[in-house]
Amino acid sequence: MSRSAPDVSTFGGMLRRGLQVSPEIRKGLWFTLVLAALAASGRAAVPFLTQRVTDDGLLADSGVNVELVVQYSIAGAVVLIATALLAWRVRVRMVSASEKGLATLRIRAFDKVHELSVLTQNEEQRGRYVSRVTGDVETMRDLMQWTGAAMIIAALESAVVYAVMVAYSWQLSLIVLVAFLPMVGSLLWIQPRVQEAFRHVREQMADLLGRTSEQIVGVSTIRAYGVQQRMRDELNQENDDILKAERRASLLASVNFSSTVVGQSLATGLALVGGTIMAVNGTMTVGTVVAMAFLVYQFSGPLMWIIEMLAEMQRAIVGWRRVLELVDQEVTVDDPGESGTPIPHGRGDLDIDGVRLTYPGGPEVLKGIDLDVPAGKRIALVGTTGSGKTSLARLMSRFFDPTEGTVRVGGVDLKSVPHDSLRRSIAVVPQEGFLFDGSILTNLAYALPDASREDLEHRSLAAFESLGLEGWIGTLGQGLDTPVGPRGELLSAGERQLVSIARAYLRDPDLLILDEATSAVDPATEVRISRALEGLMQGRTAVVIAHRLSTAERADIVAVMEHGELIEVGPHRDLVKAGGVYSSLHAAWVSQTR
Repeated sequence: MSRSAPDVSTFGGMLRRGLQVSPEIRKGLWFTLVLAALAASGRAAVPFLTQRVTDDGLLADSGVNVELVVQYSIAGAVVLIATALLAWRVRVRMVSASEKGLATLRIRAFDKVHELSVLTQNEEQRGRYVSRVTGDVETMRDLMQWTGAAMIIAALESAVVYAVMVAYSWQLSLIVLVAFLPMVGSLLWIQPRVQEAFRHVREQMADLLGRTSEQIVGVSTIRAYGVQQRMRDELNQENDDILKAERRASLLASVNFSSTVVGQSLATGLALVGGTIMAVNGTMTVGTVVAMAFLVYQFSGPLMWIIEMLAEMQRAIVGWRRVLELVDQEVTVDDPGESGTPIPHGRGDLDIDGVRLTYPGGPEVLKGIDLDVPAGKRIALVGTTGSGKTSLARLMSRFFDPTEGTVRVGGVDLKSVPHDSLRRSIAVVPQEGFLFDGSILTNLAYALPDASREDLEHRSLAAFESLGLEGWIGTLGQGLDTPVGPRGELLSAGERQLVSIARAYLRDPDLLILDEATSAVDPATEVRISRALEGLMQGRTAVVIAHRLSTAERADIVAVMEHGELIEVGPHRDLVKAGGVYSSLHAAWVSQTR
């Protein structure tokens, strides 16, 4: 969270921060409030007209004054129509401002998810981020568009009506105010508990969305192990927990509404009794008593409606706070932007100096790594599972930053490199290629986002030809327009990897980071892709996480990792002759495979 950002844990701080993040909401707000005040004043005029009709028209000393009654009735109708038009205009303005504000908030939250480091994202289920960007934002829609506008009008109406009540009789106004004191006490006691209840509901909803997303993605594993019923039972239990939490929150909210009903009944009764006594004593007219009864109703009615809507408001406040907490979440991988230093084109030399890495709340996984890789050389990272190979490779691509030390590419500290330059200079091919729903061509477009369709098609076909994959793309019925499905699941694992490798080829980077990119394909495809990758890596720096030592044999440098430390570095032949850890690993691998 930035230094100037208010603390969103308080309502005032949350409101100020919300208006900072979504300035569209406050644009023209004062004019909207003026219109709302006029609408409230129009409604408050009805009791006044009722009093005049009663005293001067129906109970006049000279008899019923029909002409005056008609005049006041017409005036009342005009006031009501004007009031309705003003209320409609207020809502239109609220809807327009809130839609723009919510769109900005949604974009800010979505951008923040992409700004967070992989390390930060791994601390929370992906579904919880989806819940904040979508569900929590949507909880605010009704509040800002309809409920919020109506609550503003209602609050202003109650204030104006009470002012009119004071003008009629300050004594009765004081009695009415005292009658509502229990409601105020109830409100102050119950609202923090209602908000906490709805916060619990939103967190449970986020958990449910995260669990549901996880089960949808892992449906094949669930079916393979026959645990569908167990998964259903878990979701049903979470649904039951949400239902109980919703009931508790609604029960707490209903206490406020009940206290308002009591306050309204008590205030109306006391006002009528007091007004009748004053009328009998001659200090108040019958019309004024009738007007006061109307005023009490108009004063308490909006209050009852506001109290009833407070539950929805609390739900929206919780959602708003959760989204703002995401927007203000600290970004640990900053983009220096224009003030940064881009990686010089054609420079892929890699320098790792004193790098240490500790995961939040976890052990140190990298312990003082020093490594120099000259430009154009190929290095294989070798080690057992958990030795730190993947963590080191992710530091090289700046998916997150080291706890200590420096990673340089082309002589430039990656922390100083703008993200655009970083992604142009470094390409990552994971062990399992991820594809977005669409076609092969739309997935290749991520490497060349500014290219036209014609240029993209031409360069993509050239890439497949250079990789020796033109025969494979020719076997697909729709060629580059072949749909890949969600997560690329309409293609085989090997085919997904072919597209991922072609995508990296199109990027034409200076530094390649490959997580054994051929490990997910069949032997024939592996041979074809390996040859293509040989050509791709010529003249470029390449870091390969080697799960098989055949990859290490072809590397210029082999780096052996163990328990987060770099214990051996050198050419394959030298390390085999040295008789160390790598020599033992290689001997064991040879005995098993050859």
